[in-house]
Amino acid sequence: MRLVRPIGILLALGLTTSVATLAHATYYHHQQSLYQRLGGKPAISAVVNDFVGNVARDHRINRFFANTDINRLKRLLVQQICAGSGGPCQYEGRSMREAHRGLGVRNQDFDALVEDLVRSLDKFNVPSREQQELLGLLGPMRRDVVQSRGYSSND
Repeated sequence: MRLVRPIGILLALGLTTSVATLAHATYYHHQQSLYQRLGGKPAISAVVNDFVGNVARDHRINRFFANTDINRLKRLLVQQICAGSGGPCQYEGRSMREAHRGLGVRNQDFDALVEDLVRSLDKFNVPSREQQELLGLLGPMRRDVVQSRGYSSND
C-alpha cells in the first residue's frame, strides 16, 4: 500500500476549498443587485459627479444644461440610478418625457451623453457586465428624451 504524502492531501484540500470558494463567490455575485455590484450609493455618487463634469465640458450637449440646478441634477441622477439598479432610493424627479419636453434633444445628443457616462464608468473601472446592465436600464429612456420638435402634450 502506498501512503499519500501530507503535502498532496493539503494541496487537494486547498484546491477543493479554492474551487468551492470561487463557486460561492460567483453564485453570490449573481445574487447581488446591480446596485450592490456598482458599489452602492457612494460609488454611484462618485460616477455621477464625474459624469456631470464630463457633460459640462462637452460642447456637443452642455447647452442643454445651461440653466440647470447642477446639485439637484446630481441628486436626481443618483436617485434614478440607485432606484433603477435595485437600491433603496426613490426617484423624486419628473418623468423623462416631461423633463426633456421642448428641448429638441436629438439622437446624436443622447449618444453624446451616453459617451460621457461610459467615460466616467471606465474611469472608475466599472466592469463591462455592470456597464452593460446599467446602460440597458437607461437605454429605454431614449424614446422619452429624444423628442421631435413638434411634440405637444396631446401626443
